[in-house]
Amino acid sequence: MKIKAGIIGGAGYTGGELIRLLINHPDVDFSYVHSRSNANKPLHAVHEDLIGETNLSFSQDLSPIQSGELDVLFLCLGHGASRQFLSENTVADHTRVIDLANDFRLAGQSTSGNRHFIYGLPEINKTIIRSAHNIANPGCFATAIQLGLLPLAQAGLLEEVFTTGITGSTGAGQSLTSSSHFSWRANNIQAYKTLTHQHLGEIAQSLIQVSPHGKNSQQHLNFVPWRGDFTRGIFVSSTVHCEQNYEEMLHLYKSFYKEHPFTIVSDTPIFLKQVVNTNKCIIQLEKVGTKLVVHSITDNLLKGACGQAVQNMNLMFGIDEAAGLRLKAGAF
Repeated sequence: MKIKAGIIGGAGYTGGELIRLLINHPDVDFSYVHSRSNANKPLHAVHEDLIGETNLSFSQDLSPIQSGELDVLFLCLGHGASRQFLSENTVADHTRVIDLANDFRLAGQSTSGNRHFIYGLPEINKTIIRSAHNIANPGCFATAIQLGLLPLAQAGLLEEVFTTGITGSTGAGQSLTSSSHFSWRANNIQAYKTLTHQHLGEIAQSLIQVSPHGKNSQQHLNFVPWRGDFTRGIFVSSTVHCEQNYEEMLHLYKSFYKEHPFTIVSDTPIFLKQVVNTNKCIIQLEKVGTKLVVHSITDNLLKGACGQAVQNMNLMFGIDEAAGLRLKAGAF
């Protein structure tokens, strides 16, 4: 029996990527995408890369989510809108919900009515994701930064961290802004939300979760994000003090991620095209004196959003974690 899946808010970048994954997923029956502004339009009228891939149209009918027709519902709404949607609409009790916004990621904000959301980072929460009914999908920068730092946090080796990360224009969403125009982005970069990025809370929460004695690391994470002049991907570099040698650190990281199919530790220098269009996070370590630099790269729309959401769905329904996600990067 295939998983019956639907999407609320399917017109944006994450909605389009999620549709692409679900229509090609071997274990999914995908038949419902809700969008008030695009009701009755074919999906390929909005997501033109889907022409010839599906004959589905957007719907404004909410009865499929109310009647229990769906096994899983993905919320691809703006931040804050997921909580409002669940408070204003009835979703059948048995339907599992995966939220791609930031509404339920923090422990103190993880409940809506009778729904309690589990933070969906498989590399630390795989066991509880398997039995979860609702998932708060991690943020894009949060995923890349956490995966770079979690082995150090678990080993009690994480003190003050200086992190810089650059993201493509799709990380800002589909709505047009002055800094998302091609003429602004081309041959240009800019720092933004210096030391105040909205993902800091969820990063700290995960580092505390794995740290010995629940050590609070939030005040020690200094993060400067950058807007890049490319469309997809995140490249993060985190610098920490480290007395251990390179071989010890490499062993620590490879041991931590040995059971996780999408997080790979590389022995050689990494570059962004290795992960674009994939659900991978690739990590590389560099050791100079007493400084360790951890590089981590992801596709912000896949491992940073839709791919991880599908990975969580796979775990929730007890199927192959990598089903529908064996995607090759376009390296040239």
